[in-house]
Amino acid sequence: MNNEDKWQFWIDRGGTFTDIVAQSPVGDIQARKLLSENPEQYDDAALQGIRNLLNISTGDPIPADKIAAVKMGTTVATNALLERKGDRTLLVITKGFRDALRVGYQNRPDLFALDVKLAELLYEKVVEVDERIDSQGNILKAPDLSALKSQLEEHFTSGIHAVAVVIMHGYRYPDTELKIAELARKIGFTQISLSHQTSPLMKLVSRGDTTVVDAYLSPILNRYMDQMQKAMKGVPLYFMQSGGGLSSAAYFKGKDAILSGPAGGIVGAVKVAAQAGLDKLIGFDMGGTSTDVAHYNGEYERSGETLLAGVHIKVPMMNIHTVAAGGGSILSFDGSRFQVGPDSAGANPGPAGYGRGGPLTVTDCNILL
Repeated sequence: MNNEDKWQFWIDRGGTFTDIVAQSPVGDIQARKLLSENPEQYDDAALQGIRNLLNISTGDPIPADKIAAVKMGTTVATNALLERKGDRTLLVITKGFRDALRVGYQNRPDLFALDVKLAELLYEKVVEVDERIDSQGNILKAPDLSALKSQLEEHFTSGIHAVAVVIMHGYRYPDTELKIAELARKIGFTQISLSHQTSPLMKLVSRGDTTVVDAYLSPILNRYMDQMQKAMKGVPLYFMQSGGGLSSAAYFKGKDAILSGPAGGIVGAVKVAAQAGLDKLIGFDMGGTSTDVAHYNGEYERSGETLLAGVHIKVPMMNIHTVAAGGGSILSFDGSRFQVGPDSAGANPGPAGYGRGGPLTVTDCNILL
């Protein structure tokens, strides 16, 4: 079969809803909307949407020979970052810099705030490597790998299987990072993010933050991609990256997935607006878990470094402002004030109005109003 004789699928998997748009072999467009989580009905919303459109029963294998490609945007990584629900992560960094990422750049988002609230760190533990390479590549102190091994084994035994390795001047001289990666791999760490591969640029803090984000989120993405690929063996699978371009699943990493879903939203908004002869836009994309706002004035606006959820991320991405406030954002009272989010009811149990015992959310306020 040629690709013209096969189905095409475009999927937006959000924290609460999953939308599937498909083009059949005869060229007609069909759409489905499902809860992203509905464990009594299906294991995965995207796969179930594909089965529904192909008239296949739940759990039955998906015929790869009938599908040309599946292209996805997902907020799995975005929501995990906003809600701090990534994998347990270990930071390995040059001795003397264990607090460098906590100290950060000393920026004050609220200049006159007397009580500065720092964002929750993504990494759980820190291991310092007694090593140093200067900016010209001269080895001032070789790393003590034997001492490092026992520390890595201790944290691995405690259940931490993701590690971010950030060595001073590692972006230019990666030998030490590569040696640490080999050691971590032998111990059994399943996610190893190296700063010279993740963000091979100067500035220790943003390079370190980006590497930690990659280690923190990649395991979640890998588990999801493995699930998709096992169910659709042989089907080309692509994911929207934060910068607005597509990547094959094999090259899709946590650092590229922060704005995967929102990036698809602004690309789609621009295409629709162009058909109406408009090229000056404000995109407002409110979902169940998060809300994304973007600006467009004739060309896509991208930034090389972004601050999202208190984390500096140094990879090309759309200039989109994301806040943890959507229809499923949980309303809470801490004894002195009401608060919206950042936690979300998601799709399961969802808002109280879904009838599944969920908490009070923005959606429930809208129902009452």
